[in-house]
Amino acid sequence: MKPRVEVVAIDCLMVRLFEVIAEENMPWMLAASERLRAGFGGHLVDLVPSYTTLMVHYDLTRLGPGQARELIAEALSDLQPNATTSGQCHVLPVWYDLSVGPELRLLSERSGWSVSEVIRRHSEREYQVFALGFAPGFAFMGLVVEPLAAPRLDTPRKKVAAGSVGIAERQTAAYPVVSPGGWNLIGRTPSKLFDRQRDGYSLMQPGDTVRFAAVEHAEFIRLGGDDTPLEALA
Repeated sequence: MKPRVEVVAIDCLMVRLFEVIAEENMPWMLAASERLRAGFGGHLVDLVPSYTTLMVHYDLTRLGPGQARELIAEALSDLQPNATTSGQCHVLPVWYDLSVGPELRLLSERSGWSVSEVIRRHSEREYQVFALGFAPGFAFMGLVVEPLAAPRLDTPRKKVAAGSVGIAERQTAAYPVVSPGGWNLIGRTPSKLFDRQRDGYSLMQPGDTVRFAAVEHAEFIRLGGDDTPLEALA
């Protein structure tokens, strides 16, 4: 691995560790995050991890661009994954139903599997949280099995319900708040994914893992889920 440093802004550098998305990248990304946070200390404004990159936003009043590059090089020297570093495992209950997951049928047709098999295949895997973005608490997870991969909708929806679970390419995610979106929706979770009262706000953080657990409608409602059909939100 040969990290590459790219300029994003006058006070921001992008550290590119990998070129392709892969689950095995995450231990390296977490180790690099720890090293960079420790190396920059109070000079760090923000550190934003993604699938293959880490964006380092530093205090330009305390560090010059050359010094920032030196700190990055020092932090990533002899980088090795930390075997003891692991995130939390979250289990998100999901009501998989066509009224809240209209693309279940599309994914069934694309994969050649029945709707029930699509649900089983999506919920049997443990997914890695790679990054947060798009909306507060929106966790990009992966990777879904190849037959479930599907491109984003040609025309994004103007309104997607909070808790909606979807797939885009080989990524999966759950919408934390009502927002526009173009992912293929397959169900809905009652879990509160974003909470201003929670430390860190987001239920999930990069490095965590997630399992989706299929539940019946009655259990979904008992857990506080909103079963308003997607078409009624338009």
